[in-house]
Amino acid sequence: MNITITEEAQEILKAKIGSKKGHLKIKYETEGCGCVMSGIPVLEYVEQIGHDDIEIDTGSIPVLVEKSKQVFYDKNLKIDFSPSSKMFQLKSPGQILNGRMNFFIR
Repeated sequence: MNITITEEAQEILKAKIGSKKGHLKIKYETEGCGCVMSGIPVLEYVEQIGHDDIEIDTGSIPVLVEKSKQVFYDKNLKIDFSPSSKMFQLKSPGQILNGRMNFFIR
C-alpha cells in the first residue's frame, strides 16, 4: 500500500497536531454503519499504535492503517485537503473513498 499526503494537507495536519505526541492513522470506522462492509475511513491522531496497526511511510508524516482493514482500500491512496469544504479527503486514482473525511485527535 502506498500513501501520499499533499503539501496542503501536511500543513493543515501539522497545524492541528501542534506539539502533541502520537501517530496519524486512517481508521476504517464501522460504528453505526451496520456491518464491517459498510465502513468509512476517518483520519485520527492517536497516542498509541494498536495491535493491528501497520505503519506506512508516506515520505512525510507516517500513517497507521489497520492491517485487517487494508482490503477495503486501493493500493495507492492520497490524503488531500479541500479548502472549499475545509475537510480532508481520501482519494485513489480511480475513486474518492471519503471526500469529507473527519479528523479527530484521540
